[in-house]
Amino acid sequence: MNVPIKDPVKAPMKNQSFPKRLSYSLQGIRTAWRLEASFRFQSLMAAAVVVLLITLRPAAIWWALLLLNCGLVLAAELFNTALEHALDHLHPELHPAIKVSKDCAAAAVLVFSLGAVGTFLAFLWSVVVRTSSPG
Repeated sequence: MNVPIKDPVKAPMKNQSFPKRLSYSLQGIRTAWRLEASFRFQSLMAAAVVVLLITLRPAAIWWALLLLNCGLVLAAELFNTALEHALDHLHPELHPAIKVSKDCAAAAVLVFSLGAVGTFLAFLWSVVVRTSSPG
């Protein structure tokens, strides 16, 4: 017979209302903004992309690609921040395994960022080609 085991530590956090869960998410964004310079920089770059999209009014596919990339970079940075803070709390001393975890999380942010830059450069190229071609 499978009887669910209730974890007394996690139980109060489960089955919260949507507004309560949303407030936790927004608190995470506020915390990352307050504590992480890279999150602030990437957020400002995402805002600049939105301004550029509004100004240039490209095809919908460019909106989708650029906004998706912005979201992925910011989400990766949030995961990286969460992992770093959890690991620092659980094991404040230097340890090779923790270094690997942190380095890999930072590398994930870098990979997403490079993909976003590549997409942005392709977008700029399409804008230059479109505006410089005759007709």
